[in-house]
Formats: sequence, C-alpha cells, structure tokens
Amino acid sequence: MNHRHGKMKEQDNVMNFTKCRFKGEVLAMHIKKLLLPLGLLIIMMLAACGSNENATKSNTEKKASGSSEPATAKLIAGAPLKDGTYSLKEKELDSHGWKATMSITVKDGKITKSDYNYVDKDGKLKSDNAAYEKAMKAKNGIGPKEYIPKLNKALVASQDAQQVEAVSGATESSNHFINYAQQLIQAAQKGDTTPIVIDAYAKLKDGTYKLAEKNLGTTGWKTFIDMTVKGGKITKVNYDFLDKNGKLKSENAAYEKAMKAKSGVGPKEYIPALSKSLLDKQNAEEVDVVSGATHSSHSFRIYAAQLINAAQKGDTTPIEVDNLVFQEK
Repeated sequence: MNHRHGKMKEQDNVMNFTKCRFKGEVLAMHIKKLLLPLGLLIIMMLAACGSNENATKSNTEKKASGSSEPATAKLIAGAPLKDGTYSLKEKELDSHGWKATMSITVKDGKITKSDYNYVDKDGKLKSDNAAYEKAMKAKNGIGPKEYIPKLNKALVASQDAQQVEAVSGATESSNHFINYAQQLIQAAQKGDTTPIVIDAYAKLKDGTYKLAEKNLGTTGWKTFIDMTVKGGKITKVNYDFLDKNGKLKSENAAYEKAMKAKSGVGPKEYIPALSKSLLDKQNAEEVDVVSGATHSSHSFRIYAAQLINAAQKGDTTPIEVDNLVFQEK
C-alpha cells in the first residue's frame, strides 16, 4: 500500500508540475502578446523621433548652407530703382589690354539683368577668350567664363551690390564688380541713365572728397567717409558712423563694449584700423579686412573705391548714398 500510495503521489506531483508548466506557458504567451504591441509602439515612437530629428537637422543644414532659396527681404529704406538701362565703362585699357564694362537693366523696380565683362581694343569679350580662360584657370582655378556670369547672377539674386560676395580666385575682378554695381544702383535710384565713365588708371587730383549714407541702418547708424588728397596721395581719412542724434559710433562706450564682447573688436579699434590701411595702401581693394568687423570692412572698401574714382576725375561733389536698408530676417 505504501508503495502504491507513493506511486500515486508521484503521479500527482507530475500532473501538478505539468499543470503549472502549462499555466506558465499560457501566462508567458499572454505576456508576449501584450509586450509585442508595446514593443512595436516604442519602436515606432523612436523611429518618429529620429525622423523628426533628421528633418530638423536637414532643414537647419539647408539654411546654414544656403541651399534653400531665400525669401526676398523687405526694403525699409532707400529709394526704389527706376526702370531703365544703366551703363558704366572704364576709360582706358589695363596693363593686360582689357577694360571693364557693365550695365544693369531695371524693370518694375528690380534688377532683371546684369551684364558685366571686359573688352579688349577690338571690342572682344574676355569671357570669350579661350587663351585667357586657360591661363587664368591654370593659375587661379577659375576663369572669366565662370566668374563673370557668377557675379552677374549674384547681383540679380541679391538686388544689392553690398550683398555680392567675392568669387574665390577672382578677387580683384569681384571688387571692381561690386564697386561698379554700387554706382549703377545709385544711378538707378535717381533714374540717371547717363553712362558712367571710370578713369581707373588716372592719378588722384588734390582736394577733399566726401561720401555719406542717407539712411540709418537696422542697428541705427549710417556711414560717412571724408578723404583728403594732396600731392596726388591720400593724406587723411575721416571715417565713422553717425546715429540719429549725430553722435559718433567710435565714441559710444556701450556699443564698443557690446560689440567687443561679441566679436573681439569694437568701432574704437576697427574704424581707425581701416582708415590707416587706406592711407598705407592708397588702394581701396587692398585695404585689410578687420577680423570681427567684416561687414564694415567690406562696406568701407566699396565706398573708398567710389571716392577714389571721384578723385581720379577731380569731382569734389559730395556723394550721398541713398543706401538700401533691408528688414532683418
């Protein structure tokens, strides 16, 4: 009996174990069924987050690289351009046998075409000269066939000479282009279609030449430059910015402190540095760009080049630049 009872008890234990195992497997199956959708949900949420992050990163990178087409900024100051064709040309050939010519076409107040190039004594275009293209490209990595249309396109796209960037490998031509585009825009604001003649290789004539912006920029300042020529040399440069009350930026302690903290340099340093560089170089295009004051440096070079063009003609008529001011994005 004891043997039989023990055997029955053993069978009961086996049956109980089997039942427990079955119940455990059933419970595991239920848990698995519950966890599967939850796991899928988590995976979908992570994928969505990753997708959003990549989209945000992609949009940020597009903005940073300028690959997306920028919206045209709203003009808040500066006379609009009057419709017409405005032209400019250099008077003499340079040492390589070329002289710059440029024209812009304005329609409905917008620059719709920019035609900048160089011509030789026979009126042939530099951009069509295969020998020049080959030689310059071998030396600088770019030739007139590439950089000339690039500059023209940049002006039409920006509608503002001061927003055109110099093309790497064609810095000198880019500087000429930006200076001449600025002068043509000023003519278009007045509707003056009289061709502008640049005596680019003439000696400077003695006198005092002045240029001043008409409108305050978005930060509340406007530029002025007074340049004195004596003995055919630039002997004095008075360059600064004025606020609405006629106060100088170089004397504004608060602006100096704020800009210096952000850029490492303030108007008290970069204004005299740019003036001195023009005196030393006697050439606007060779003025050293001050690190931390890049925009002001480029603007100074453009205006200084225009004053030098005036001094080459001996025209001391003060230049008022009805500067274009665009709403900041």
